Amino acid sequence: MKALDVTTVTGRVLDQLRAAILSGELEPGQLYSAAALGEQLGVSRTPIREASHELARLGLVEIERNRGIRIVATSVETLLQGFEVRLMLEVPLARRAARLAQDDPAARQRLTEVHDRFREAATADDAELTLRTDRDFHTVLLELSGNDRATSVLREQRNMVLQSGVGTVPTSRTPVECFEDHADIYEAFMAGDEAGIGAAMSRHIINTATLLIDQESRRRSDFHDHGVADRLRALLG
Repeated sequence: MKALDVTTVTGRVLDQLRAAILSGELEPGQLYSAAALGEQLGVSRTPIREASHELARLGLVEIERNRGIRIVATSVETLLQGFEVRLMLEVPLARRAARLAQDDPAARQRLTEVHDRFREAATADDAELTLRTDRDFHTVLLELSGNDRATSVLREQRNMVLQSGVGTVPTSRTPVECFEDHADIYEAFMAGDEAGIGAAMSRHIINTATLLIDQESRRRSDFHDHGVADRLRALLG
């Protein structure tokens, strides 16, 4: 589904509601009516309802018919399932991308350019930009695999994590540490090493999941380890 245009009333409302959710102004578990939100933002119920459907699609709210929206707290199971999806799709697609790029200088240059932007953001110690360029690095790599449908699914999954307000940078690792965790992925891609990039991507995804769940376990009583690494490695056979 195409993202809402932030220049429209609905797009602006979506942006405002998402920011309020991430900041905690709209509290997890609480029910908010379209009328109350509309009054707060100075708009009619229509853009509130339209934005609510997009927020529901992103997994940030649940819509309760004729009552409003309830803010959803990110659960450990939701995060783990997302990382399982990434392992199942992103690892084989990274292998394909490395194979296809062996004789494609333009593809290699494209990933190098986003890799350079990633490095610049990390070196500048810009946490927000590092997270965005991290996402861009993965997105470009997946696009080079040639599977648009899988790329769309994974892009949405990564966006959902970012929009949930849960991330490892800078809480559990610095921007530079985040960037360096991708070094073996980039090197294997440039070398056309299919096995190497598959192993590197698997390691990276499991490492990120472990850091994230451990981080949230220290902040929230409803989170606990769940044997993250073992559960994810089991998918690899």
